[in-house]
Amino acid sequence: MVSFGLESSFSSGSTAFPLPLKFVTPALSYPGFLEMDTEIKEEIPVHEEFILCCGVETQVLKCGPWTDLINNQRGTRPKLLIFIIPGNPGFPAFYVPFAKALYSATKRRFPIWIISHAGHVLAPRGKKILTTSEDSNAEEVKDIYGLRGQVEHKLAFLRTQVPKEMKLVIIGHSIGSYFSLEILKHAPELPVSP
Repeated sequence: MVSFGLESSFSSGSTAFPLPLKFVTPALSYPGFLEMDTEIKEEIPVHEEFILCCGVETQVLKCGPWTDLINNQRGTRPKLLIFIIPGNPGFPAFYVPFAKALYSATKRRFPIWIISHAGHVLAPRGKKILTTSEDSNAEEVKDIYGLRGQVEHKLAFLRTQVPKEMKLVIIGHSIGSYFSLEILKHAPELPVSP
């Protein structure tokens, strides 16, 4: 669960973010999005991690039970990851109600991960920051906080934290949409689903 006090705000039945969800629009007519005319009643797990990506603290919120796709056994690994890139100010917590609704709408079959922008969220004091040996490209990104650097940051995360053969659905909001398009342009090898 989210460890920085948001669990009460984002859990079902909360008054802080009530979720009367009516996702019936032509844009969401993908087969997985059936009419959703009820509030989310079941508890949906959200796991928070802070990792070092390109040498910068990065918050990742993971909706569903899959917290490590690289080391998860292939037979139990989902076939698709829904990856959300936020708009400014780059805080993943804002997207938790949407991620939970999406997770519920896809019948809990696919993990939904939300990544912060590089340098926009700092780990709380005492929170463990995960590091990987693959974060060797930290020196290569010159302006990590600029637009190009933010794109490189998301690409580095996908390349080090997501199996190469896993299909991706990338959702971007506002500047996150720009980052999504740049990712597609600069990394055509990523298995992004239409």
